[in-house]
Amino acid sequence: MGKRVAIGLAVIALVAFLGFRFSARAFPSDRTPDGAYLRIAQSIGNGDPRGVFPYLETDAQWASFTIRDERKKALGRVRASYPPEERAAHEKAYAAEADAPDGPDVFALIAEQRGWIKRLRRDLSGIAKVEIDGPRATVQTTRGTRYPFRVRDNGIWGLTIFTAELVAESERASRDLDVVATAADDYDRVKAAPAPTSKPSP
Repeated sequence: MGKRVAIGLAVIALVAFLGFRFSARAFPSDRTPDGAYLRIAQSIGNGDPRGVFPYLETDAQWASFTIRDERKKALGRVRASYPPEERAAHEKAYAAEADAPDGPDVFALIAEQRGWIKRLRRDLSGIAKVEIDGPRATVQTTRGTRYPFRVRDNGIWGLTIFTAELVAESERASRDLDVVATAADDYDRVKAAPAPTSKPSP
C-alpha cells in the first residue's frame, strides 16, 4: 500500500508540474497588459516579490535603484565619519535598503513593509477584461479590481500603482543623503582640525 501511495503521489506531482509548464508557455506575451499581469500574479503565487519587478513601469524601477544607491552612499558616510554614538539610528533606518543587493530587492523589501504584497495576494484574480488606450492600459479582474499599466520603451507593460510612493521615497532618500553628507563633512573637519595647544603658565 505504501508503495502504491508513493507512486500515486509521484504521478500527481508530475501532472501538476507538466500543467504548470504548459500554463507558463501558454501565457500571453509580456508585451501585452494581460501577459504582464499574469506574470505578476504568478510571482505573487510563487512567493517571489522580486519577480514582480520586471513588470513595474520604468519610473518605479529607477526609483527602486535610486533608493538603494542613495541609502548606500548615506550609510557609507555615516559609517566612515559619524561618531559611534550617532551611528545607531542611521544604521537602523538605512541598513536594510543600503545593504540590499539591487533594485528588485529594495522593491521586495518595501513591498513587504508597506503591505503591497499582501494587497496583491488578496486582490489578484482572473482577468475579466483589458482596456488599452495608447501607452496606457487597465486590466480588470473578475473581482472588479482595476490594475493600471503603462507600456515601457522595451515594449513590456509595467504596473503603475506603486510608482508614486517609490518615487517619493527615492526623493526622500536623496534629501536624507544631502543632510548626512553635510553632517559628515562637519565631523570630518572636526577630526582634521589640529588639537588646541595649551599656553604655558606665566
